[in-house]
Amino acid sequence: MNTDQLKSFIQVAENLNFARAAEILKITQSAVSRQIHSLEDELGTKLLHRTTRTVTLTPAGISFLEDAKHVMGRLKIAEQKLQRHQSTNLQVLTIGCQSEANLDLLCKILKSCREQIPELYPFLKVIPHRSILTLFYQEELDLLFGFQDDIPIKNDTVYKELFRIPLCCIIPAAHPYAARSGLAKEELYLENMVVCNSYAIPAKAAEMQNQISQHILPESTYVCENLQVLLTLVRAGYGCSVLPQMNFVNSDICSVPLKSSEPLSYGLFYKKSSQSPLMKKFISIVTNTSYH
Repeated sequence: MNTDQLKSFIQVAENLNFARAAEILKITQSAVSRQIHSLEDELGTKLLHRTTRTVTLTPAGISFLEDAKHVMGRLKIAEQKLQRHQSTNLQVLTIGCQSEANLDLLCKILKSCREQIPELYPFLKVIPHRSILTLFYQEELDLLFGFQDDIPIKNDTVYKELFRIPLCCIIPAAHPYAARSGLAKEELYLENMVVCNSYAIPAKAAEMQNQISQHILPESTYVCENLQVLLTLVRAGYGCSVLPQMNFVNSDICSVPLKSSEPLSYGLFYKKSSQSPLMKKFISIVTNTSYH
């Protein structure tokens, strides 16, 4: 199936006249007929009923007309987007991160980039740990933001640390610990604990969750599959958890730093061999942005 077939079918269907369709398309009437017959052969059904005097749509033709128009409409939009990108010299940079929690950081970076690199077209992908590693090493991502311990360094991969993030106890705002400036992990042994799939959160956070869970009864431990569910359970008062420090939109949840835990290194990963001028400029902005 191709666009010529779809164009021919749409014009015949809308005009119910092969001669008029040929005139609009600026091709011969026999060419229109060939396109229609070819399309019907591919679809395995008749789209038009044609006599010497009339042309009518079959039930299949009526149904297919809307689909054909939709396909051609989407192609036109895609073509317009491409032309606009070419005319404005936009340059795409595919940027990956593992969690929506990283988007606050990216917002600050992209604001600087928008001012300094007006031709930049950032294509953001928020993807789980397993999948994002595959995309990065297959070079389907230009850059990757993440925790140093979560991304194995291979070949010519470069890591630049941007800052360190402390591990925190995540608790409901109404919890007695919420006013504390710091907590020892041993203080959580008497609390209910919400733990998360190790692939959905930073490795060090999952490790700390598991260490604490070993001292808690199984019936006091709630297991979930992703960060959003974890935060929902904590917010609802089912227990506390451990995560890197983050900004919470909701005021009914807060974080208290864990004492005696090493802060996590967070930064930018990229391939040394695939640096374009655009990427070099982006990396320069990232490394010179203040994150305090």
